[in-house]
Amino acid sequence: MTTAIGIEGVTKIFRLYDQKHTSLKSRVLHPGRVRYEEFTALSEVSAEIESGKTIGILGRNGSGKSTLLKCMAGILRPTSGQVVVRGSLAAMLELGAGFQPELSGRENVYLNGSLLGFSRKEMDRRFDAIVAFAELEHFIDTQVKYYSSGMYVRLGFAVAVNVEPDILLVDEVLAVGDERFQMKCMERVYQFQAEGRTIVVVSHSPDMMRQTCDEVMVLDQGQLVTKAKPGEAIRAFRDRLLDTGFVPEPGSPEAVAAGHAADIRPMRPRVVRIGQVRVEHEGQADRPYLVTGEPLTVRVELDVLEPVHGAGFSVTVLRGGDILFVSDTGQHAGGVDLEPGRREVVFRFAHVPLLDGSFALHLDVRDGGGVVLDLREPACTFEVMNPGRATGLVSMPLEVELVQPSEALSEPAGSAYS
Repeated sequence: MTTAIGIEGVTKIFRLYDQKHTSLKSRVLHPGRVRYEEFTALSEVSAEIESGKTIGILGRNGSGKSTLLKCMAGILRPTSGQVVVRGSLAAMLELGAGFQPELSGRENVYLNGSLLGFSRKEMDRRFDAIVAFAELEHFIDTQVKYYSSGMYVRLGFAVAVNVEPDILLVDEVLAVGDERFQMKCMERVYQFQAEGRTIVVVSHSPDMMRQTCDEVMVLDQGQLVTKAKPGEAIRAFRDRLLDTGFVPEPGSPEAVAAGHAADIRPMRPRVVRIGQVRVEHEGQADRPYLVTGEPLTVRVELDVLEPVHGAGFSVTVLRGGDILFVSDTGQHAGGVDLEPGRREVVFRFAHVPLLDGSFALHLDVRDGGGVVLDLREPACTFEVMNPGRATGLVSMPLEVELVQPSEALSEPAGSAYS
């Protein structure tokens, strides 16, 4: 498979000035060099993005996500290293990027088309489709400085997707539009995927990453932590937050990406670590799978570094990206006190009603206040084999009884027999 974007040792350093003298007068009054500090936004980042793949970029604010995307788009030039792009490229970066506020929506469509290398005749052919997608027929001749944030997004995305690029870069802007338009945009993204186009997207939504991305790149402090399948990458990102003791603000993008509700956030480095996880079932000596309806036991080792009062566990069973079952022991059965040392927690399913397939079990441990102390996604996987003929996801025992109608009920109303 060919490489659509090659990122080779990219470093980007910005100068942060204490003061910047922009006028001749200020330069005369303050002679000499202006003091500044260097900030390294990206440090020796190397990766290959294959043609036809959808790649996500995940990281907390200031990790270098947007800077890397701008280097891919050619908006920023790396301090060292290079980005090699093969194919036409369209970028949807920060809100309103590339729009001239004094120009109308119509004029901005043609301006953006010319920047992407399209002739006016070609943009004439695409114009109606762009306006229809953006749903701005009544406002297309209005100056864009009067547009709302949602209108900005709709017009910018409409231009980007209707010029049919080989590579599409999207930087978090879809979170601004309303839910209906977000669904419309995702449908177009899925269409692009089916057509074999390359997509690079920055998002704080792990669910979106799981559903749409082939791989996810995780950045932290300007360095590439990993490039892996979505589940592995999201786990690495969350581990990074927990290991560094980073505290995301309630409701912030980092809190969303970490999978926490607004009132659930890591407050300190991990005091509990999930160790080995083992799956046990009745026939494991003879077969690697359990049969539908058999019991399942999951044993989890914990290394408890400090006492934890009222600890609870959240268990999630998934098939692919679909959640089949979630249980929070802290809410349903109350918490348990964990003392320092090696501990073992045993989860027992009396019977597993799942049919054929491979299933993942996600696990996290929380303190009595709901703070996530450690998590594992997936903690383990298991296989199920269905010996019957039923299909689907779950086993639902079914009895069929044929009830013969009584002789009286079988006679048509108002009829007489002799």
